[in-house]
Amino acid sequence: MKRLLWLVCVSLAVPSFLSAQEPNDAGSKMTSPPKELTVDLGKGVKLEMVLIPAGEFLMGSPDSDKDGAYWEKPQHRVRITKPFYLGKYLVTQEQWEAVMDNNPSQFKGPKNPVEIVSWGGCQQFLGKLNAKSAAGVGKFQLPTEAQWEYACRAGSKTKYCFGDDASKLGEYAWYGQNSGKKTHPVGEKKPNAWGLYDMHGNVWEWCQDRWKDGYYKESPVDDPAGAATGSYRVFRGGTWFRPAEGCRSAGRDCRLSWPGDCILGFRVSRVLADK
Repeated sequence: MKRLLWLVCVSLAVPSFLSAQEPNDAGSKMTSPPKELTVDLGKGVKLEMVLIPAGEFLMGSPDSDKDGAYWEKPQHRVRITKPFYLGKYLVTQEQWEAVMDNNPSQFKGPKNPVEIVSWGGCQQFLGKLNAKSAAGVGKFQLPTEAQWEYACRAGSKTKYCFGDDASKLGEYAWYGQNSGKKTHPVGEKKPNAWGLYDMHGNVWEWCQDRWKDGYYKESPVDDPAGAATGSYRVFRGGTWFRPAEGCRSAGRDCRLSWPGDCILGFRVSRVLADK
């Protein structure tokens, strides 16, 4: 497997900031989680999240997909047993700055996705979110790659969230053919059926999972969380310089937790608190 090894340094500062705001019905008791969630990061910056329902899907590439790599197989049934929140957009540079007080990105722009962030750097960002969140409202973390692919597909069984026709990818993604070799502000393309933007292209997205070759052959059906050990972490979604086949819903790759580079960003998930 060929891997990209662009090495870049990540600088991380300690900030002050944020409060989480939960939508509510004028003081009435909420019996189910809201479909959308807005988190106040401070400094006038907010993080929007979408509720992803529980359900099941076929994860990975079918043998019929000529673009599918061996590490995307076998296709297997996965059940996401609990709903969770996922960022409507990739984490932007202004969101990162509101939390971390720095901006490591190469392609500067407040609404552009933050990049040159390592997996470890994402954990620092998430740790600060969790430290400032109200108790009992759930935990911020990176999505598992099963959660990520399930959310990306949004009920689809095709190469992309919108179908198999790669000529339509430009309507949904910034990728090698249309990006101009740079990132772009989030949310400029069409969302998938669940209202998530840039799930294909723009920047690769770190997931929580450790990587293990052959893991799909042993993956549990319910809420797989990746290998128990390993130095590499999974990322998903394709990026601004990848061709169309590199941005498929089943596409996946990995690298070491440190450092990051200008093709890697992330999206925040939030696990609902147990009642």
